[in-house]
Amino acid sequence: MNLSDPRREKQLRQFAQKLGLSEQVPIKWNLMDQALTHPTAAAAANYERLEFVGDAVVKLAAAAFLFETYPAAAEGELAAIRSILVSDRLLAQIADQYGCDRYLLMSNSALADKVGQESRLAAAFEAILAALYLSTADLSLIRPWLDAHFQQFSETIRRDPTLQNYKGALQIWTQNYGQALPEYRVTEVGQTYGDKERFLAEVWFQGKLWGQGKGQSKKAAEQAAAQVAFLALQKELPADQSDRPANFSNFSETQPQTSREL
Repeated sequence: MNLSDPRREKQLRQFAQKLGLSEQVPIKWNLMDQALTHPTAAAAANYERLEFVGDAVVKLAAAAFLFETYPAAAEGELAAIRSILVSDRLLAQIADQYGCDRYLLMSNSALADKVGQESRLAAAFEAILAALYLSTADLSLIRPWLDAHFQQFSETIRRDPTLQNYKGALQIWTQNYGQALPEYRVTEVGQTYGDKERFLAEVWFQGKLWGQGKGQSKKAAEQAAAQVAFLALQKELPADQSDRPANFSNFSETQPQTSREL
């Protein structure tokens, strides 16, 4: 390891051990150090370039895992699951389990930014995967510990008929029924940065308000509104029609409900 600070060297080795990697694996420690350095701590040698590589690496790792684990699944289902597995939300959760924030060098201002924590952790995690991949030019240092996380999340995702994409699921229902798309109307109801209810979204179809949702971003608010509409729709459907286009005429008479971002 070619690092000038022995304390940093010790930190990186501890982190590698948390991943289940032995002392003998050929990690390029300078890359690992860079992967765990926020742009506010170093203008040049930070995780941004590695994040570019890591974005492709995590997609490859997820694709290989899904291809091997679910041989009967169609390409569309695999792609939908992968898109969730490699989302910032799930990558940040995995990073948090390994305590990445403890090893990530950053300024005090970045550390105090709780709103940006998810994107920060996801970016650093992708950079870590890039450092490990570039150390061996394969996934041998990644899949032995990352597959277990993919297994846990993918099983949960597959049990959800919407694949955790309520906007997409609702769009399918509306297209099947009326050959049209739902309309989302978003209003900014809060001015505070980081407010989890900053935006209010309404989802409309055929002149009816179906659901409302709040979120920290416009996208999150729309997803929350779509979730309310889709779940209420499922309650309206008879059991023997769960795989048919929805009976929107009955559903549209119900009162719209409101949900916060999950």
